[in-house]
Amino acid sequence: MKSEVGERVARLYESRFLRGYVRGKIGGDPVYDAVFHALPDAPVLDLGCGAGVLSFYLRERGFRAPIIGVDHDGKKIAAAQAVARRYEGLEFRIGDARTPLDFRGSTVMLDLLHYFRDDEQREILHDAVERTPPGGVVIIRDALRDGTLRYRMTYAQESFSRLIGWLKAARLHFPTRELIAGSFEGFDQTVTPLWGRTPFNNYLFVMSRPSSGMTSR
Repeated sequence: MKSEVGERVARLYESRFLRGYVRGKIGGDPVYDAVFHALPDAPVLDLGCGAGVLSFYLRERGFRAPIIGVDHDGKKIAAAQAVARRYEGLEFRIGDARTPLDFRGSTVMLDLLHYFRDDEQREILHDAVERTPPGGVVIIRDALRDGTLRYRMTYAQESFSRLIGWLKAARLHFPTRELIAGSFEGFDQTVTPLWGRTPFNNYLFVMSRPSSGMTSR
């Protein structure tokens, strides 16, 4: 299933580089399937959406709720917008994750927080809490700053991505588990390692605001 979906999503992009990137990401990264199964059927804000891979993966898996993707990289947003014409209910915008948005629904942040300082991370998480309705979720995937070998390998890989220009970020500052978890008082919290077949120190946080009116898959 995952390889078939990955191939369908990869073929959506005109760029040969992006097609190869998407095949590798969906084929080797467990986060896409994890997000699909954790989201309720309600609007989604994808902060740091990049070229829109998650949105198109969700559509190809049958997820039909509206999705708004926001990223500061104009070239990636343009690539996402070109593909989004094939689907309904997708919108991609250039924007800053630190800017509050007029949105109510679930929020997904994949590999985003480590580009911001501690105080900025707290503000981004606070905004996510404020826009989450009962039954909504906030899903975060990031590497944790814990001093392990996996953490050091993650830092090295991200530094290389910045060096070659794939990631346009002023800094790397990975969050701690305590900072993320402490921002979601009153939420049901699930935290699991999400290493897959990679050497990276990735964890998945699924923060659910309790409600009897909405259910996850």
